[in-house]
Amino acid sequence: MTALTDRFTRAVDYARIAHVAQCRKGSNIPYLYHLLGVASLVIEFGGNEDQVIAGLLHDTLEDCGVAHEAAIRAQFGDAVAIIVKDCTDGTAEGKASHTDAEAKRRDWIERKLAYLAHLKEAPDATLLVSACDKLHNTRAIVQDLEDPEVGTRVFERFTGGRAGTLGYYHALAEIFSSRGVSVAKLLDATVEWMHELAGAEIRRVLTAGI
Repeated sequence: MTALTDRFTRAVDYARIAHVAQCRKGSNIPYLYHLLGVASLVIEFGGNEDQVIAGLLHDTLEDCGVAHEAAIRAQFGDAVAIIVKDCTDGTAEGKASHTDAEAKRRDWIERKLAYLAHLKEAPDATLLVSACDKLHNTRAIVQDLEDPEVGTRVFERFTGGRAGTLGYYHALAEIFSSRGVSVAKLLDATVEWMHELAGAEIRRVLTAGI
C-alpha cells in the first residue's frame, strides 16, 4: 500500500495554487482535475509517495515556468524534482517564444521526438508517472471522440493535429510496452480505441514529417 503523508497534502495545495488560472483544453474544468487523476493512477499502479507527488506536479515547469523547479526541490526533495523534470518536454517560457502556427508546429514535433527518445532511457520511477499522465490524457481524448458534439474536432485543440497526436500516442504506447511499465497494456488498449474512433486504419509512429 502506498503510504501518503502531509507531503502529499502540501503537494496538492502547491499544484492547486500553481495551476489556479488554468483549465483543461476545451473545457472549464480546473486543471487540478488532471493532476489529481494522474496522481490517482500512480497510486493505483503501485507508485510510492515521491511518484504520486511528482504526478501532481508533473506539468508545473511546462505550464507554469522553470522557477518552480527550485521550489519543488526545496519543498519535496530531489527525487520528486528529478521525476518532474524528466516528465517535462518543454517549459512555459520556451513554448511562449513561438508565436506563429508553423513555428509552434515545428517546435511541437521537435519536443515530442526528443521526449520519445528520452523515455527510452528514462528511469523506471519516471516512466510510471509519465505513463499515467499519458493514460489520463488518452482517456480524455477518447471521451471527447465518443461525444457526438465533439468527435474528431477534438484534434483541433492540439498543435499536432489528428495525425501528429495519434502518431505521438502510438509511439508512447510502444515505448512503455517495450520498457515493461505496469500501465502499458491499459494505455495500449486505450490508444487502440482512440485510433479506431478517429478513423485511423493504421497506427503510425510520430516522425519529423508526420
